Amino acid sequence: MRPLPFIIILTVLNHVAFNGSRIAVSLFAIHQGSSPLTVGILIALYALLPALLSVTAGRWIDRIGVSRPMLLGSIGVSVGTLAPFLLPHPVALYFTAVVVGMSFMLINVAAYHAVGGMSVPEDRTVNFSYLALGFSTSAFVAPMLTGVCIDTLGYRSTFLVLALFTVLPIVALAGKLLPAGHPHDPHDASPRGPVFDLLKDPELRRLFVAMAILTVAWDVYNFAIPVYGTSIGLSASQIGIVMGAFAAATFTVRLAMPFIVQRMQPWPMLAASLLMSGLAYVVLPFTHSVGVLMAIAFLLGLGLGAPQPMVLSLLHQAAPVGRAGEALGLRTTLINTSQTVMPLIFGAVGATLGITPLFWGMAAALLGGSAFAGRKRELPDGD
Repeated sequence: MRPLPFIIILTVLNHVAFNGSRIAVSLFAIHQGSSPLTVGILIALYALLPALLSVTAGRWIDRIGVSRPMLLGSIGVSVGTLAPFLLPHPVALYFTAVVVGMSFMLINVAAYHAVGGMSVPEDRTVNFSYLALGFSTSAFVAPMLTGVCIDTLGYRSTFLVLALFTVLPIVALAGKLLPAGHPHDPHDASPRGPVFDLLKDPELRRLFVAMAILTVAWDVYNFAIPVYGTSIGLSASQIGIVMGAFAAATFTVRLAMPFIVQRMQPWPMLAASLLMSGLAYVVLPFTHSVGVLMAIAFLLGLGLGAPQPMVLSLLHQAAPVGRAGEALGLRTTLINTSQTVMPLIFGAVGATLGITPLFWGMAAALLGGSAFAGRKRELPDGD
């Protein structure tokens, strides 16, 4: 099998386990009587170690290639998702959040690095869209599978089902079916100063800001929908269906990405996507039926799913030679720092004021980001 489809398949299988575990951990914690603040802490733990170690991981991947990091990550996702099955106790949920979050970060950075490195510039956006399609597929499967398994098998067995998705990646990577890749020769790489020197580049700085807003908006959705759905009386299966509509939208828009990239420039597309997402967040708290929630989730999925492949391509293109993995690691660090802090804030706000302020706060950030992106498209790249 060619490397690109192989990488996508391995990443998708791990992402089903990762994404399903986040939903199962949230719903299991709620089932055990945990407050929104506790759920926020659990979701934040998924991002804690990635926030601290992603740059180091990116530099490691720059040096040794992608195969070993992906194997280590797959083993970690497997161990983390098995923990609540072996020990159905609240402590296991914290272990799962930390281990699965850290392990999938390795897979994520390695996969993006591999796809960017194997692509010629004119094909890079389309190849990133194929990987994003894989993520959309797993994001569609994971919530519905998790919800149905919880309702039919119970929480403990659900974690076992999710862990099974890591078996094929572990076997394939342990069997060295994926080439290690071609690490950059240190003599060819750009001088490696402090990592935050990357932020001195205006284009990289804009991209990091844009990706942070998009990813926080995505994470707020993953955190708040289970809590909001439970508060209006939806079952786990119904919550999974709503989240599946979001994933279906991201799949649809990424399937159309080869058509879109020929007709839209990156920053105008980003401004429109942020605007659409912000409006979806504004109306979310007014909906109480599964059908309407699915429609809004689909709209939100279109808005948040469209920009990622093009922005990632620009990031890989703008990164200095030999520092693409480091740039991807910095992206993950910045995003996961937000993901660590924001769920704690959102959990505290949700516990005191309810879920509506969370949706509207995110709407304000997205609409502000849309105005920022719309203004930036009028400026020269070096501004």
